[in-house]
Amino acid sequence: MTSGKFITFEGGEGCGKSTQAERLKAALESTGREVVLTREPGGTWISEQVRRLLKDPESEAPSDRCELLLFLAARAQLVEKVIKPALARGAWVVSDRFSDSTIAYQGFGRGLPIDVIRIVDSFACGGVKPDLTILLCADRSAAASRMRSRESETNTSPDRIELAGDGFHERIREGYLKLASEEPGRIVPVDANGTVDEVWERVWKSIRRIG
Repeated sequence: MTSGKFITFEGGEGCGKSTQAERLKAALESTGREVVLTREPGGTWISEQVRRLLKDPESEAPSDRCELLLFLAARAQLVEKVIKPALARGAWVVSDRFSDSTIAYQGFGRGLPIDVIRIVDSFACGGVKPDLTILLCADRSAAASRMRSRESETNTSPDRIELAGDGFHERIREGYLKLASEEPGRIVPVDANGTVDEVWERVWKSIRRIG
């Protein structure tokens, strides 16, 4: 059986990744493909417990190195239990975040050595790498507005990472752009400003390049 495709969505907080990932799943399924939608950290029971630990602002704050290793542990479980089996049976996998998030957040954002992150992440991924990564680029004001709307609709509060300072999030933005410049064949920046439908049109146009 032909292997499936692996597509990831990346970007800063409030850029609309989850919404666009769900739209892509529906669009691909309408063409007869099997699609597995997942997120990071998460996607398995173990990985969802790690997500809770990492994001809860009321829990003990992990050190930067602990944070990195927790993200990678969650990824290793997701790859083995969900992503690899899905790709092997020919399904398409759509993930809200993957390795680029770790380099952007823990590397550029936290300042941990990127060469070390790449080595350990490679081990966690077990040879799995996205076929295409959509990098959603939204203005900070637009992203902040989306986050407020989401919190109001879901009656939730900002998580620990969302509450990090502006300097942290600006370093992440710059890090993502650097990654995109290094891998233009895989990482496609997409303007995430505008309505959901407008952004979706840009996303779908980028997806069609890989069939």
